Amino acid sequence: MNLDRIVSLILRQLLRRLIGKGVNAGIGMAARRGGKGEGGKGGKPGEDRRGNAGAAGQAARRARQAARLLRRFGRF
Repeated sequence: MNLDRIVSLILRQLLRRLIGKGVNAGIGMAARRGGKGEGGKGGKPGEDRRGNAGAAGQAARRARQAARLLRRFGRF
């Protein structure tokens, strides 16, 4: 195995990890953001967003799991 191949192997692994972390961070930010345009329906501001936080967390978890499965299926 020559040096060029080793370097490209390491760079591919590093890039895959960084992209995975970026995707997870983006999904997490979208889940925490909640429904941005629905805050002014009455009651306390942000009350409905806190109520949907559990559902958003579950949706984010499912999206991460689906992304993981798609990555796994993409290898074959």
